[in-house]
Amino acid sequence: MHGFKAAILFLLLSFSLRGFSQEKETKEEKPEVTIGGALRFNYNLSTWKEGQKDRYGDFGFDIFRINAKAKYKGVKLDAEYRLYSQAFGGGMLKQGWIQYDFNEKENIQIGLTQVPFGITQYNSNNWFFSLDYYVGLEDDHDMGIKFSHEDSKWEYNLAFFKNAEELRFGSFSDVSDSRYSYDVASIDVDADDVLEYRNKEVNQINGKINRIFGDTTITHKLGISAQYGGLYNLDTEEYGNHYALAVHYQVEWSQFKFEAQIANYKYNPNHPSGQSDEVIAMTAYGAPYLIASEAFVYTLGMSYDIPVDWGPISNIEIYNDFGVMDKAVSGFEESFMNVTGMLVTAGQVYTYIDFAAGDNQPFLGPDYTNSLAAGTPNQGWEMRFNVNLGYYF
Repeated sequence: MHGFKAAILFLLLSFSLRGFSQEKETKEEKPEVTIGGALRFNYNLSTWKEGQKDRYGDFGFDIFRINAKAKYKGVKLDAEYRLYSQAFGGGMLKQGWIQYDFNEKENIQIGLTQVPFGITQYNSNNWFFSLDYYVGLEDDHDMGIKFSHEDSKWEYNLAFFKNAEELRFGSFSDVSDSRYSYDVASIDVDADDVLEYRNKEVNQINGKINRIFGDTTITHKLGISAQYGGLYNLDTEEYGNHYALAVHYQVEWSQFKFEAQIANYKYNPNHPSGQSDEVIAMTAYGAPYLIASEAFVYTLGMSYDIPVDWGPISNIEIYNDFGVMDKAVSGFEESFMNVTGMLVTAGQVYTYIDFAAGDNQPFLGPDYTNSLAAGTPNQGWEMRFNVNLGYYF
């Protein structure tokens, strides 16, 4: 009798444990979805805009964005869709990729994913980014596949990108201007409703490696990046090519961060007769411009965190980012950019307060189309005081 009771108890316990195990497995297999986003407003006052100076600047809508993350059976999703004003490109997908983790150190991403080039995620601290961003070498996102490895001593990435964001899929469709990161595109330089410099990025390969060293007090990261790809011209129907190389260094010591990068790029387009190979068109935020087809870009950035306890304000990060674009073509003017500012953190509200100055920089001066190409001799430095206020959720 005692043996029979023991057998019954054993069976009941076994079924209970089995049910608990199945319940645990079922919970683990449920999809996980997280939705977030941001609403941002922007104030700016620019020295080259006379009407704006009379109004003491303008304050308005910057962006509303939605972020979606999901995970199910080891497969992840990460997407961000942004809504700007129509003048700045309207709606656009900033990023959107599917990821599979092989283990804690290695993964693969497919989709619109960040190009592994230079200091990532950003080679800057301010709201304006660095000069690298404006020539497509900072926080660029393209369509392809990327493998990543990260451990305590090494980081490396290998990637293949079929093309930049493609929205039209026609045989000879021009690149859309509605995009977040700068890509090779087309432009109407003489306002005759005919596009020139009509190129597309195709079949690009990227490699990047970082060596991490230091201790719990100070951490160094030294790396190199390289990319090479094709340029398909929509008029000649012929291929050109492009490449970029970079050496980059970062250090973090307590609340202090420093970063430096030297990048060199060159575009070799196959333009029709009469179109210069010394420039190439790039686009983002609804409007294209020209850049020099070859240049060195030098950037330096530093920041310092100051923890505070001022009501909702918990941290103030002060920073300075400086950049020079040295163009290869004789007679082309150099481009300069410097941003001094601070990031104020107050709960979910992040506020960038920037004093941005530039010489032959398209967003910091009167000449948008040619600043990063031939430029304007003796243009001089212009300044923009900018405050970007955002609630992130």
